[in-house]
Amino acid sequence: MALSTTQRAETRGKYRRHDKDSGSPEVQIALLTDRINQVAGHLAGHKKDNHSRRGLVMMVGRRNKLLKYLARMSPESYQGLIARLGLRK
Repeated sequence: MALSTTQRAETRGKYRRHDKDSGSPEVQIALLTDRINQVAGHLAGHKKDNHSRRGLVMMVGRRNKLLKYLARMSPESYQGLIARLGLRK
């Protein structure tokens, strides 16, 4: 159920700050969003998979913490990122 290497590389390429960036908050949030969307799709067909549901809740919490950090440190980057990802904050 993990994202493929090509999907991760593509996401990193779209949201990175510089050529070798792989750990900035923007990249981490984008990767978590891709993974959240994938697990949410899985749960649509497997409603009783509570182990995956718990993982989804934990990923959403981690993404929210990173979003709060980014909003505090760089508000303009935060606004741009949530617009690009289509998040409703």
